[in-house]
Amino acid sequence: MKILVCISHVPDTTSKINFTNEDTEFDTNGVQYVINPNDEFGLTRAMYFKEKQGASVTVVNVGGAETEPTLRKALAIGADDAIRVNVAATDGFAVAKELAQVVKNGGYDLVIAGKESLDYNGGMVPGMLANFTDFNFVNSCINLEVDGNSAKATREIDGGKETIATSLPLVVGSQKGLVEESELRIPNMRGIMMARKKPLQVVDPAGEVNQTKAVKFEKPLPKSAVKLVDAENLDQLIDLLHNEAKVI
Repeated sequence: MKILVCISHVPDTTSKINFTNEDTEFDTNGVQYVINPNDEFGLTRAMYFKEKQGASVTVVNVGGAETEPTLRKALAIGADDAIRVNVAATDGFAVAKELAQVVKNGGYDLVIAGKESLDYNGGMVPGMLANFTDFNFVNSCINLEVDGNSAKATREIDGGKETIATSLPLVVGSQKGLVEESELRIPNMRGIMMARKKPLQVVDPAGEVNQTKAVKFEKPLPKSAVKLVDAENLDQLIDLLHNEAKVI
C-alpha cells in the first residue's frame, strides 16, 4: 500500500500573529512553524500502517523552500520520502489541484490530509482533492482500518459518529482522534540523522490559477474588562445583560 500524507506548514498556536502591508499579508517575523496538528494525527496513523502492514509513506507539501524543515521533521518521524511542490500555498483550489497531480503521478492508494489547516481553516482541500482524483472520501475521520483494498472509517457527524465501509483508493480528512495524542511522535536523534539522507524531491507546479485572494486580515477585538456585580444586586446584573451584553 502506498500512502501519501499531505503536510501543511503552519504557525505554532502559541505564536503572536501580526499582519503587514495594510493587513493584507501575514507577518512571518519571529513565528515558529510546525506540522499542522490535523496532519500530524494522519501521519501517525500512516506510520502505524507502515509498521504493521509494510506500507510506504510519502509526505507532500505545497510551498516554498521555507517549508522544508517541516517536511524534514515528518521524515524524522518515519516517513520514507518527501515531495515539495514549489509554489506558495495561498488558495485551497490551487493546492488541491497541485496535490492531485502528485497523487496521479505517484499511484497512491491512500491519501491522508488534515481536514483543515489551523492557519486559514479553509477545510476545502481534502474534498476537492478526492474529487480531482476520483477517489472515495471520508472527512472528519477519527478511526481508520485498512485490510487489503477494503477500509473501515469512523467519522464525526452532528450529534455522534458514523462508521463507513469503503474501498481504496481513498482520501481521508484526518483530525484529532484518529490516533491518541499520547501516540504522537517526537523525532529522536536517530530519526533526525536519518531524515537528512532521505530523498526530498522538489517538483515544479502544474501552474494552477488561484481562485481566491486574501483582501484583508483582521484580528479579533481585545476582550473588554470583566465587570463584577455584587451577588445581591440582581437589578444591575439584569441591566448589564440586557443593555450591554444584549443577551436578554
